[in-house]
Amino acid sequence: MGINWFNEPPKQSVATLTSGSITLNKPATTFFENAYSVMLGIDSDARMVVIKPLSKSEAMSHAIPDNKKIRITVRSSYSRITNKAFMDEVADLIGTPFEEASIKFPASWDNKEQVLMIDLKGDI
Repeated sequence: MGINWFNEPPKQSVATLTSGSITLNKPATTFFENAYSVMLGIDSDARMVVIKPLSKSEAMSHAIPDNKKIRITVRSSYSRITNKAFMDEVADLIGTPFEEASIKFPASWDNKEQVLMIDLKGDI
C-alpha cells in the first residue's frame, strides 16, 4: 500500500497594517509568544518595518528607554501592536494612508537579528 499522507505546507507570515495597528497572523505570532513588549523600527531604504520582541526581563530593565517599548497583545491565533504615531510614519513612507482600508504585507523572521521584517515593497 503506497499512501502519501497529506502534509499542508506552512502558511506565510502576514502583517495587516491599519491606521493605528499592526496585526500579525498565527505564523508570525509564533515568534512573539513569549514577548512582553516589542520595539518598532523602520528601514526606509529597504522599505521594511522591523519588530523586535522583548522578554519580560528585557522590557523591565532600564537598558531600553520606556518610550521605545511598545505593548503587544498576543492571542492564540493573532497578535496586535497598536501605535497610531508609528503607523502614521509607515503611511508616509509607503505614500498610502490607511484610513480607507487595511493592507496586508508579507513578513519574514530574521534568525540572525531575531526580528520580524515586514516587506512594504509589495502587498499581498
